[in-house]
Amino acid sequence: MVALFAFNDASHPSPPWMGWTLDWFIGQGGERVGLLNDRELLRGLGVSTWVATWVSLLSVIVGTCNAWVLERVALPGKAALGLLTLAPLVIPGVVLGISILALASRIANALEGWMGWEIEWLRPGLPLVILGQFSYITTIATLTVAARLRRMDRTWEEAAHDLGATRWAVWWTITFPYLRPAMLGAAAMAFVMSFENFNTTLMLVGSEPPLTILMYGRMREGSTPVLNAVSLLLMLGSAAVALLSFGRSRSSA
Repeated sequence: MVALFAFNDASHPSPPWMGWTLDWFIGQGGERVGLLNDRELLRGLGVSTWVATWVSLLSVIVGTCNAWVLERVALPGKAALGLLTLAPLVIPGVVLGISILALASRIANALEGWMGWEIEWLRPGLPLVILGQFSYITTIATLTVAARLRRMDRTWEEAAHDLGATRWAVWWTITFPYLRPAMLGAAAMAFVMSFENFNTTLMLVGSEPPLTILMYGRMREGSTPVLNAVSLLLMLGSAAVALLSFGRSRSSA
Protein backbone atom coordinates (compact mmCIF):
# COMPACT_ATOMS: atom_id res chain seq x y z
CA MET A 1 0.00 0.00 0.00
CA VAL A 2 2.87 2.37 0.77
CA ALA A 3 4.39 1.66 -2.64
CA LEU A 4 1.04 2.03 -4.41
CA PHE A 5 0.22 5.44 -2.93
CA ALA A 6 3.64 6.77 -3.94
CA PHE A 7 2.01 7.03 -7.39
CA ASN A 8 -1.31 8.52 -6.22
CA ASP A 9 -2.29 11.74 -8.01
CA ALA A 10 -3.34 13.45 -4.78
CA SER A 11 -1.75 15.66 -2.15
CA HIS A 12 -2.24 13.12 0.63
CA PRO A 13 -0.72 9.62 1.03
CA SER A 14 -4.02 7.82 1.66
CA PRO A 15 -7.29 6.87 -0.08
CA PRO A 16 -9.17 7.71 -2.18
CA TRP A 17 -7.21 6.80 -5.29
CA MET A 18 -7.04 9.75 -7.69
CA GLY A 19 -5.05 8.25 -10.57
CA TRP A 20 -1.45 7.60 -11.53
CA THR A 21 1.35 10.16 -11.42
CA LEU A 22 5.15 10.34 -11.15
CA ASP A 23 5.08 13.81 -9.59
CA TRP A 24 6.19 12.47 -6.19
CA PHE A 25 9.36 11.17 -7.82
CA ILE A 26 10.20 13.76 -10.47
CA GLY A 27 7.99 16.79 -9.73
CA GLN A 28 9.89 20.08 -9.95
CA GLY A 29 7.73 22.86 -8.58
CA GLY A 30 4.76 24.07 -6.57
CA GLU A 31 3.40 21.75 -3.92
CA ARG A 32 4.62 18.70 -5.81
CA VAL A 33 8.39 18.68 -5.49
CA GLY A 34 9.38 15.10 -6.15
CA LEU A 35 11.98 13.07 -4.31
CA LEU A 36 14.62 13.49 -7.01
CA ASN A 37 14.27 17.29 -6.83
CA ASP A 38 13.89 17.68 -3.06
CA ARG A 39 17.30 18.89 -1.92
CA GLU A 40 16.50 18.44 1.77
CA LEU A 41 15.49 14.81 1.35
CA LEU A 42 18.47 14.10 -0.90
CA ARG A 43 20.78 15.67 1.67
CA GLY A 44 19.22 13.48 4.37
CA LEU A 45 19.69 10.46 2.13
CA GLY A 46 23.36 11.35 1.74
CA VAL A 47 23.79 11.81 5.51
CA SER A 48 22.17 8.43 6.20
CA THR A 49 24.40 6.76 3.62
CA TRP A 50 27.52 8.34 5.11
CA VAL A 51 26.56 7.30 8.65
CA ALA A 52 25.61 3.78 7.59
CA THR A 53 28.90 3.34 5.73
CA TRP A 54 30.96 4.24 8.79
CA VAL A 55 28.78 2.15 11.11
CA SER A 56 29.12 -0.85 8.78
CA LEU A 57 32.89 -0.50 8.52
CA LEU A 58 33.44 -0.09 12.26
CA SER A 59 30.97 -2.83 13.16
CA VAL A 60 32.59 -5.39 10.88
CA ILE A 61 36.14 -4.58 12.04
CA VAL A 62 35.31 -4.58 15.76
CA GLY A 63 32.82 -7.44 15.40
CA THR A 64 35.46 -9.62 13.74
CA CYS A 65 37.93 -8.84 16.54
CA ASN A 66 35.25 -9.61 19.14
CA ALA A 67 34.41 -12.89 17.43
CA TRP A 68 38.08 -13.89 17.38
CA VAL A 69 38.45 -13.17 21.09
CA LEU A 70 35.27 -15.06 21.99
CA GLU A 71 36.05 -18.10 19.81
CA ARG A 72 39.84 -18.38 19.76
CA VAL A 73 41.33 -16.68 22.81
CA ALA A 74 41.41 -18.34 26.22
CA LEU A 75 40.41 -15.68 28.73
CA PRO A 76 39.19 -15.93 32.32
CA GLY A 77 35.57 -14.84 32.52
CA LYS A 78 35.02 -15.20 28.76
CA ALA A 79 31.43 -16.35 29.33
CA ALA A 80 30.67 -13.13 31.21
CA LEU A 81 32.35 -11.16 28.43
CA GLY A 82 30.11 -12.88 25.89
CA LEU A 83 27.00 -11.94 27.87
CA LEU A 84 28.25 -8.36 28.16
CA THR A 85 28.69 -8.28 24.40
CA LEU A 86 24.99 -9.16 23.99
CA ALA A 87 23.79 -6.50 26.45
CA PRO A 88 23.18 -3.72 23.87
CA LEU A 89 20.63 -5.94 22.10
CA VAL A 90 18.26 -5.90 25.08
CA ILE A 91 18.61 -2.19 25.88
CA PRO A 92 15.86 -0.03 24.30
CA GLY A 93 17.22 2.28 21.63
CA VAL A 94 15.93 5.40 23.36
CA VAL A 95 17.63 4.43 26.63
CA LEU A 96 20.85 3.64 24.79
CA GLY A 97 20.79 6.99 23.01
CA ILE A 98 20.06 8.97 26.17
CA SER A 99 22.79 7.14 28.07
CA ILE A 100 25.41 7.84 25.40
CA LEU A 101 24.32 11.47 25.17
CA ALA A 102 24.51 11.94 28.95
CA LEU A 103 27.95 10.31 29.19
CA ALA A 104 29.38 12.24 26.23
CA SER A 105 27.99 15.54 27.51
CA ARG A 106 29.42 14.94 30.98
CA ILE A 107 32.86 14.15 29.55
CA ALA A 108 32.71 17.20 27.26
CA ASN A 109 31.68 19.51 30.12
CA ALA A 110 34.41 18.11 32.37
CA LEU A 111 37.12 18.60 29.74
CA GLU A 112 35.89 22.11 29.02
CA GLY A 113 35.85 23.00 32.70
CA TRP A 114 39.24 21.48 33.58
CA MET A 115 41.26 22.01 30.43
CA GLY A 116 39.31 24.61 28.50
CA TRP A 117 38.90 22.16 25.61
CA GLU A 118 35.75 22.28 23.51
CA ILE A 119 35.39 18.87 21.86
CA GLU A 120 32.61 19.18 19.30
CA TRP A 121 32.27 15.49 18.49
CA LEU A 122 31.12 14.84 22.07
CA ARG A 123 28.13 17.10 21.44
CA PRO A 124 24.97 15.97 19.58
CA GLY A 125 25.86 15.37 15.94
CA LEU A 126 26.88 12.72 13.46
CA PRO A 127 29.88 11.38 15.44
CA LEU A 128 27.58 10.55 18.35
CA VAL A 129 24.99 9.10 15.96
CA ILE A 130 27.66 6.79 14.55
CA LEU A 131 28.80 5.85 18.07
CA GLY A 132 25.24 5.18 19.24
CA GLN A 133 24.36 2.95 16.29
CA PHE A 134 27.72 1.20 16.39
CA SER A 135 27.30 0.36 20.08
CA TYR A 136 24.58 -2.19 19.35
CA ILE A 137 24.98 -3.02 15.65
CA THR A 138 28.49 -4.30 16.32
CA THR A 139 26.86 -7.00 18.47
CA ILE A 140 25.02 -8.30 15.39
CA ALA A 141 28.28 -8.31 13.44
CA THR A 142 30.02 -10.16 16.28
CA LEU A 143 27.39 -12.90 16.37
CA THR A 144 27.40 -13.29 12.58
CA VAL A 145 31.17 -13.62 12.26
CA ALA A 146 31.47 -15.77 15.41
CA ALA A 147 28.95 -18.27 14.03
CA ARG A 148 31.03 -18.64 10.85
CA LEU A 149 34.31 -18.85 12.77
CA ARG A 150 32.90 -21.54 15.05
CA ARG A 151 32.25 -23.82 12.05
CA MET A 152 35.75 -23.42 10.60
CA ASP A 153 38.00 -26.48 10.52
CA ARG A 154 41.10 -25.36 12.43
CA THR A 155 43.20 -28.11 10.89
CA TRP A 156 43.51 -25.93 7.77
CA GLU A 157 45.30 -23.27 9.78
CA GLU A 158 47.39 -25.82 11.64
CA ALA A 159 48.52 -27.40 8.37
CA ALA A 160 49.54 -24.01 7.03
CA HIS A 161 51.54 -23.28 10.20
CA ASP A 162 53.24 -26.70 9.91
CA LEU A 163 54.27 -25.80 6.35
CA GLY A 164 55.99 -22.64 7.59
CA ALA A 165 53.34 -19.98 6.96
CA THR A 166 53.35 -16.92 9.20
CA ARG A 167 50.30 -15.91 11.22
CA TRP A 168 49.59 -13.09 8.79
CA ALA A 169 49.85 -15.41 5.79
CA VAL A 170 47.47 -17.91 7.43
CA TRP A 171 44.99 -15.16 8.19
CA TRP A 172 45.13 -13.65 4.71
CA THR A 173 45.06 -16.87 2.68
CA ILE A 174 42.87 -19.16 4.82
CA THR A 175 40.98 -17.47 7.67
CA PHE A 176 39.95 -14.26 5.94
CA PRO A 177 38.61 -15.93 2.75
CA TYR A 178 36.59 -18.30 4.93
CA LEU A 179 35.16 -15.44 7.04
CA ARG A 180 34.59 -13.06 4.13
CA PRO A 181 31.00 -14.16 3.36
CA ALA A 182 30.02 -13.64 7.00
CA MET A 183 31.80 -10.28 7.09
CA LEU A 184 30.02 -9.13 3.94
CA GLY A 185 26.71 -10.32 5.31
CA ALA A 186 27.36 -8.52 8.58
CA ALA A 187 28.27 -5.34 6.67
CA ALA A 188 25.06 -5.50 4.63
CA MET A 189 22.97 -6.09 7.75
CA ALA A 190 24.74 -3.28 9.61
CA PHE A 191 24.19 -0.88 6.71
CA VAL A 192 20.45 -1.57 6.54
CA MET A 193 20.01 -1.44 10.33
CA SER A 194 21.90 1.85 10.53
CA PHE A 195 19.99 3.36 7.63
CA GLU A 196 16.58 2.66 9.17
CA ASN A 197 17.47 3.39 12.80
CA PHE A 198 15.31 6.01 14.47
CA ASN A 199 15.14 5.69 18.28
CA THR A 200 18.84 5.94 19.07
CA THR A 201 19.48 8.46 16.29
CA LEU A 202 16.72 10.78 17.53
CA MET A 203 18.49 11.16 20.89
CA LEU A 204 21.90 11.96 19.38
CA VAL A 205 21.20 13.91 16.20
CA GLY A 206 22.48 17.44 15.71
CA SER A 207 22.01 19.96 12.91
CA GLU A 208 22.43 17.39 10.10
CA PRO A 209 19.46 15.02 10.35
CA PRO A 210 19.61 11.61 8.65
CA LEU A 211 16.73 10.57 6.45
CA THR A 212 14.64 8.86 9.15
CA ILE A 213 14.69 11.95 11.37
CA LEU A 214 13.89 14.17 8.41
CA MET A 215 10.92 11.99 7.48
CA TYR A 216 9.69 12.13 11.07
CA GLY A 217 9.79 15.92 10.96
CA ARG A 218 7.91 15.94 7.66
CA MET A 219 5.23 13.62 9.09
CA ARG A 220 4.66 16.00 12.01
CA GLU A 221 4.19 18.92 9.62
CA GLY A 222 1.77 16.99 7.38
CA SER A 223 2.85 14.21 5.08
CA THR A 224 2.59 14.00 1.29
CA PRO A 225 3.08 11.02 -1.02
CA VAL A 226 6.73 12.04 -1.44
CA LEU A 227 7.33 10.18 1.83
CA ASN A 228 5.74 7.13 0.23
CA ALA A 229 8.22 7.54 -2.61
CA VAL A 230 11.08 7.64 -0.11
CA SER A 231 9.71 4.54 1.63
CA LEU A 232 9.49 2.71 -1.70
CA LEU A 233 13.09 3.63 -2.46
CA LEU A 234 14.21 2.34 0.94
CA MET A 235 12.30 -0.91 0.50
CA LEU A 236 13.87 -1.50 -2.91
CA GLY A 237 17.32 -0.61 -1.59
CA SER A 238 16.99 -2.94 1.41
CA ALA A 239 15.75 -5.76 -0.81
CA ALA A 240 18.66 -5.23 -3.22
CA VAL A 241 21.21 -5.35 -0.39
CA ALA A 242 19.60 -8.49 1.05
CA LEU A 243 19.50 -10.25 -2.33
CA LEU A 244 23.09 -9.30 -3.10
CA SER A 245 24.25 -10.58 0.28
CA PHE A 246 22.26 -13.79 -0.13
CA GLY A 247 23.64 -14.35 -3.62
CA ARG A 248 27.22 -13.87 -2.49
CA SER A 249 26.76 -16.19 0.47
CA ARG A 250 25.34 -18.94 -1.78
CA SER A 251 28.12 -18.56 -4.34
CA SER A 252 30.80 -18.83 -1.64
CA ALA A 253 29.17 -21.73 0.24
